[in-house]
This record gives sequence, structure tokens and C-alpha cells, in this order.
Amino acid sequence: MILADLNQLPAADASHTFMQCCTSSTWVNKMVNARPFASETALTQAADDAWLGLTEQDYFEAFEGHPKIGDVSSLRAKYANTKELAGNEQGLVKEADDDVLEVLSQGNSDYEEKFGFIFIVCATGKSAKQMSDLLQARLPNNKAQELVNAAEEQRKIFQLRITKAFEKTLAEG
Repeated sequence: MILADLNQLPAADASHTFMQCCTSSTWVNKMVNARPFASETALTQAADDAWLGLTEQDYFEAFEGHPKIGDVSSLRAKYANTKELAGNEQGLVKEADDDVLEVLSQGNSDYEEKFGFIFIVCATGKSAKQMSDLLQARLPNNKAQELVNAAEEQRKIFQLRITKAFEKTLAEG
């Protein structure tokens, strides 16, 4: 996709495009309404600006668009809506041994029970062991701090997906 195309898309198509990056409907609506963007830098800045000040419920809605890290059975279902740009974000999990996956699975359960939402981490380039270690390091946090951490990880994810959308266009061009 090129920026001019994004700026000219009908609102429904622009919503679909932004939903590939983040499943918070408030964020998506803010992004659709922020168009036109003068540059890719303006687009990525608008994405960050739209993310700031969202409610806890908006963040939870965004988090619900992700599968649990390492939960291979939920990857297909959860990525169905965002697969165009999220396809291989947990690719290194496939290489993990059973012990690491078991620790990761238990950590996910502990995390969700404690905080009320799934563990969010920008998984691109991280092994299952690295993600498991990050999860264990974040488990002692309080909910307020963890919401800040998860929101920042979600921000990294949507920025990465925005970048991928433009790289995909350049590769196809």
C-alpha cells in the first residue's frame, strides 16, 4: 500500500487496513478520521497519538486481537483478522522444546489470572525462551504497571505492522 492509496480509501476499507494493525475500534476510528497523512512519518506519529489516552477497555479490546504467546492452537483463530500483517510474529515459537512451551503456557495462565488480560509482547524476533523470560520478569508487577507495559508492547506491534504494510507494497511494486 502506498500512502496516497491509504488516504483515499473509503472509510470501511481504511478501517479494515488499520484493524490489521490494532483491533481497538477506538484507535481504528481515530486513524481513519486522522487521514490524510502527509508522510509515513506523519502516519506513524498519528498512530502513536491515537494510542495515547485510550481507556483501559480500549487497550483490552486491542489485546483481545492477539493469541496467547506460544499457544499454537489459538494462533490460527486469533490471527484470522490480522493475518495479512501479523502472519509470522511468533514464528520462533515453533522451534521451542516442550519444556519451554510448558513454562510459557503456565506463565500465560498465571499472568491472565493475575492481570485479567493476556500477556502482550512484541514477539517478532524473540524465541519462546526469551518471551517466557520476559513473562516471568513481568509477573511480579502490579496491574497498573503491567497495563502500561502491555500497552507499550501493543504500540510496538502496531508500529511494526504499519511498517510491514508499506514494505509489502514496495516489495510487490
